[in-house]
Amino acid sequence: MVFVILISLIVAFLATFFATRFLIKFLLNAGIVGIDQHKKDKPKLPSSGGMCVSIGILAGLLTYIGLTTFLYGVSNEVLYLFAIISSVLIVTLVGLFDDLNVRSKMTKSKNEMDIRVGLPQWLKPILTLPGAIPLMVVSAGVSTMSLPFIGAVDFGIIYPLLLIPIGVVGASNAINMLGGFNGSETGMGIVYMAALALFALMSQNSIAPLFLIVTVSLIAFVFYNWFPAKILPGDSLTYLLGALVVSGIIVGNMEKLGILLLLPFIVEFFLKLRSGFKASCLGKIRADGKLNPPYGKKIYSLTHFFMILKPMTEKQVALSLILLQVVVSIVALFLVYFRYV
Repeated sequence: MVFVILISLIVAFLATFFATRFLIKFLLNAGIVGIDQHKKDKPKLPSSGGMCVSIGILAGLLTYIGLTTFLYGVSNEVLYLFAIISSVLIVTLVGLFDDLNVRSKMTKSKNEMDIRVGLPQWLKPILTLPGAIPLMVVSAGVSTMSLPFIGAVDFGIIYPLLLIPIGVVGASNAINMLGGFNGSETGMGIVYMAALALFALMSQNSIAPLFLIVTVSLIAFVFYNWFPAKILPGDSLTYLLGALVVSGIIVGNMEKLGILLLLPFIVEFFLKLRSGFKASCLGKIRADGKLNPPYGKKIYSLTHFFMILKPMTEKQVALSLILLQVVVSIVALFLVYFRYV
């Protein structure tokens, strides 16, 4: 089994790495671009990096499923992985459609000049809802959930009919709210996916290969997405990651850890709620390349908090977000593994 996982990880890394190199030119030529907002010259970069990562993840998962089925036969694990693939593809398509909606000229959007129109904010949760159907069909997870600071709660029929759809829609859209800095979405994704993989390995959970494959695919993508980025992640990546997180924790019955790991995004949701979801994460670039908070002392995003502490460069804000996710992940792993929550 270790050999199968190793082969799958190599396939996922190489597929993402070379797919990204190819798609950078393809997306640019196709006009699927976004503005790199924190650069003085506001360059147009290819967007929708989620397509690159999804290719690697699908290649790795299908390799794992194929080798596992050939060597050990069909199992419930394979059935669940196919359900996850279906769910992830549905949600990722929503992000892709959002990335495809591009203007021919730059206009003002959320306090910055951009060419991306995107989908209406109210429409995105509705479109991501079908992503819950594959998980509902295979009865993924168990109705008894262990919640932080509460304990075990049996939700019965409410779990597949209500909680799974809420989880898919909530996680997919929450992760999409925090980002906009070269490498931040990918870097945070590497951290929380690695934390989920580590916990799954320590608890001998069969969902571990999924999180390992996702982590490796993100590591391959960050070579192109780190500052200065050659490609932007786009909503296709954030929706992809949200769908993967919620699908994996449902199938692996890791809801408690999943909720704790997503605390930065939950906090971001409530901060954005204060502005009626009209505020942007982005900063105002200064002559020296550092960023000022866009709304003075008002905090409508975690990124505003970091910029209020001190003027930061784009790279420093991205590193601050990743470091925050590292701290949250370490604390979450400690609390859940030693059953303090």
